[in-house]
Amino acid sequence: MSKDFEASKPIYIQITEKIFQRIIRGEIKPGEKLPSVREMAVQSGVNPNTIQRAYTEMERMGVVETKRGQGTFVIERESIVDELKHSMQMEVIGQFVKSMEELGFTKQQMVSGLKNFLEEGDQSDN
Repeated sequence: MSKDFEASKPIYIQITEKIFQRIIRGEIKPGEKLPSVREMAVQSGVNPNTIQRAYTEMERMGVVETKRGQGTFVIERESIVDELKHSMQMEVIGQFVKSMEELGFTKQQMVSGLKNFLEEGDQSDN
């Protein structure tokens, strides 16, 4: 995990997002144990309290569960991956739309610009 964090967002939220990305990519599977708080703190280069806050937030969101004496595990529910994908997709789209609105683009201009971008991308893949 990268030790580079954005100043604009709390570190514990960035850590939860990185873990969510790893779950979405299948690097961490439902039912799998996450590293201990101390281990994750060393990997991330942050204070263990920050990791504990990230784990607590993920538990509040229903993505992980802590089993006393065993550690923190991703919820054993296959649909969790789809839920995370959808949630992160909506967040990224929301950021895109907000940025485009700040630049003065209409919804129609956003849609046509995105469509053109994706079509040009498909042509360059050939």
